[in-house]
Amino acid sequence: MACTACNNCGGEYEWNWIDAFDKFGFNDGDGQVETPLVASALMEAGFEVELDGWGMHNDVITSIKGNGVEMIPYNDPEYTFGYSDPSLYFPEEIVVLLDELFPPTD
Repeated sequence: MACTACNNCGGEYEWNWIDAFDKFGFNDGDGQVETPLVASALMEAGFEVELDGWGMHNDVITSIKGNGVEMIPYNDPEYTFGYSDPSLYFPEEIVVLLDELFPPTD
């Protein structure tokens, strides 16, 4: 899992980039939310990114565009934004990039 310093204690805080797209990610938004870090990484890679709060839940990335094309598969009937595992539906280049920058350790 990705690891950053805990804002409260300075110790290691482990998290997964998938939380940045999950309505209930980062302990439903009650934990240390790293969505802006994931968004910044995508922007540095050349993508246009939008994020928004989901009511009293997690802040989530709502749009990723590459060359003006939306990369979040809203038109895929098997994908439900905020609930589906994005690593199974996002374009491979997004998944590979985020796995490299924020390695999973499952």
